[in-house]
Amino acid sequence: MEFTVAQIADVIAATVEGDAQAKIKTVCKIEAGFEGGLTFLANPKYTHYIYETKATAAIVNKDFVPEKPVPCTMLRVENSYFAFAKLLDFYNQMKKNSKVGVSKMACVAESAKIGQNVYIGEFASIGENVVIGDNTKIFPHVCLGDNVKVGHDTVLNSGVKIYAECVVGNDCIIHAGTVIGADGFGFAAQNGEFTKVPQIGNVVIEDNVEIGANTCIDRATMGSTIIHKNAKIDNLVQIAHNVEVGEGSAFAAQSGVSGSTKVGKHCIFAGQVGIAGHITIGDQTIVAAQSGVTNSLKGGQAYLGSPAIPITQERRLIIYRKKLPELFQKMDEISKLVN
Repeated sequence: MEFTVAQIADVIAATVEGDAQAKIKTVCKIEAGFEGGLTFLANPKYTHYIYETKATAAIVNKDFVPEKPVPCTMLRVENSYFAFAKLLDFYNQMKKNSKVGVSKMACVAESAKIGQNVYIGEFASIGENVVIGDNTKIFPHVCLGDNVKVGHDTVLNSGVKIYAECVVGNDCIIHAGTVIGADGFGFAAQNGEFTKVPQIGNVVIEDNVEIGANTCIDRATMGSTIIHKNAKIDNLVQIAHNVEVGEGSAFAAQSGVSGSTKVGKHCIFAGQVGIAGHITIGDQTIVAAQSGVTNSLKGGQAYLGSPAIPITQERRLIIYRKKLPELFQKMDEISKLVN
């Protein structure tokens, strides 16, 4: 696809300085610009590149004051980073909307209800009584079990598996290989043997949720595992049965949440955070990477360590632990003098 600078300016509400009719074919890094490329300047560390970039145009902040001539056309906006993100989303929407229709190689149950402008790719399997909303895109090898409901304008990328009875909202993105609604890890132990506890609940994913590749969200034993609206979940994350993830919370890769834990609103969990089961995490909690959360946490604080404690306390302990070898050496010397 090809656009003029003027057309792009209309999308992001920018003021153009330079050639408004210049042709843009793709986006590029500011340090690796080329003709027909559009870039952006947000981080001051990259400012020097704008005076030498070969990109045709660059999105910059309104308050950017060049120290010397800029060789490319500039599009001035309030926030260049957000404007660039908006432009990329616009481009993705155009690509997404170009895909419409049901492949002859897809398997769609007669009882399924398919909305308008839906795309269903090759070898997708759509079960009995599935409901799919308007403008939703289902890529090859997706499998939707019986009675699954998927809202409008949602994207299910290749290989997504959604088990029976689960619900996915509007404007969601689920990336390749993710499994929604597999059985929760529920077993009753007796006399050294494990008896499976049937998992008869489901998973409910609300609107505007994005889930990364190869993530697993387990169905509830009873009731629902719930991912509330605007939550963002990275690749390779495990959400166990009956967990509730609050609105606008985010999990980085390789994090895991054990069963029946309640996560508050607008929480952030960095990579490889492990969270125990049957606890509560307060709103606006931040947990640093590789921390282990073993007890309920009050909201509005940052935590670090295993077990996770307030980050200022853990940072002091890190300093103390580094000094332990020196301290033991001194104690040994004192002990020898006393004896």
